[in-house]
Amino acid sequence: PTLKSSPAPAALPHHQTTLARASMLPWGLFLLALAAAVFLGWKLWQPEDIGDPLTTSLVAFEKQDKLTVFSAELAPVVPSDDSRLFGLVNSKQVAVIPARVDYTINLAAIGRERLSWNAQTQTLGVKLPPLTVSRPNLDEARAQYLRDGIWISREAQDKLTRDNTKLAESQAIAQAGNPVLMNLARQSAKEAIS
Repeated sequence: PTLKSSPAPAALPHHQTTLARASMLPWGLFLLALAAAVFLGWKLWQPEDIGDPLTTSLVAFEKQDKLTVFSAELAPVVPSDDSRLFGLVNSKQVAVIPARVDYTINLAAIGRERLSWNAQTQTLGVKLPPLTVSRPNLDEARAQYLRDGIWISREAQDKLTRDNTKLAESQAIAQAGNPVLMNLARQSAKEAIS
């Protein structure tokens, strides 16, 4: 009788261990890629560190004795022109830039000399200080532009936009002094103080 030798018992488990390790490799790479994607996503969308918000706010505090009694939103329409290359390249831009103007009175200016008491009618008379018109707050995020020209370079567009902004501010200041708006603001101031 011939004896057949059986396979060594250690060879089979070693083959299974190698196979198990080989099948774990794709899962390990997948988990590593997932962890890297989560980390990069967290870094990309994490909130910005703006420091201590209380400290940041305290820098901006300022005492105000002004009362805003009226606000108007204006929409100046302003054109600007630009010429380049010795007048060969011309461009034009018309802008509509919304602007907000506030009308305020300085409450610190109301002292005893501006107050009068009428004992018979039991009324207090107040002589209001003059209205102050704020500098226009231009909302360039809502601005609308119409451009005309064969070719408008980046420098020309920047110049046109700067010119439009300056013109819009000066036009808004002029419109804010309109007698109709001033009368509405005075009436609003009287109602607010009463």
